[in-house]
Amino acid sequence: MSLQEINVKIFRYDPEADVEPRFDSFTVPVIKNMAILDVVMYVQNYVDKTLAFRCSCRIGMCGSCAMYINGRPRLACRTQVSSLGTPDITIMPLPNLPIIRDLATDMEPFFEKWKKIKPFYVGKSELKDPVAIRPDSGEREFIDQMLDCITCGCCYGACSMVATNEEYLGPAALNRAYTLIADKRDAIRVERLKAVGRSYGVWRCHDQFNCAEVCPKKLVPTKSIQQLKKRCVLQKFGVFK
Repeated sequence: MSLQEINVKIFRYDPEADVEPRFDSFTVPVIKNMAILDVVMYVQNYVDKTLAFRCSCRIGMCGSCAMYINGRPRLACRTQVSSLGTPDITIMPLPNLPIIRDLATDMEPFFEKWKKIKPFYVGKSELKDPVAIRPDSGEREFIDQMLDCITCGCCYGACSMVATNEEYLGPAALNRAYTLIADKRDAIRVERLKAVGRSYGVWRCHDQFNCAEVCPKKLVPTKSIQQLKKRCVLQKFGVFK
């Protein structure tokens, strides 16, 4: 679909000044290989310099430009205008997060959940040096496909359980927990498993796969959560150590 210009509706809201949110409409000329991030930059540079949004790397690695684009959480830098197949585009902030202003959301709740699972490897005291293990040794289960999370928050914005329960850890934090719990070299695997095995942890997930549908890195956090549920049951019976 070849477009010369697009009609863009952008969510606007300043909690410190506005009584309620609104949408502003803009007509934006289309250039070759134009991404949604180019669209909001055009609006800010040439039409309304007060438009607020967040971005950094522009190559889909930092995750900072996640927005709600035509009814779906996406990375603005990796979403081509042409891929949407319509001249009418609506851009909103990522759901389930407080709004700082316009398209910029406060990521603190997301990262507070991230902190609760202790998202760092804890080595065993007797291992003074990093230990190299063979991929087929069984010391570390196959988790390579789950390690590419860029903490963009798309899964968090798409999760209906996050929307209905503010204490739920969310798919990104639980996915990270699994990558650590699945590594037998980690010294706090059981402690970490107990942290995610509560009502606001893995048992809150209803396996709707909303997170997997929107992940820009094609991860499936639901699969990680299912694996964590299995380990929680094993730990309850004293099998997982």
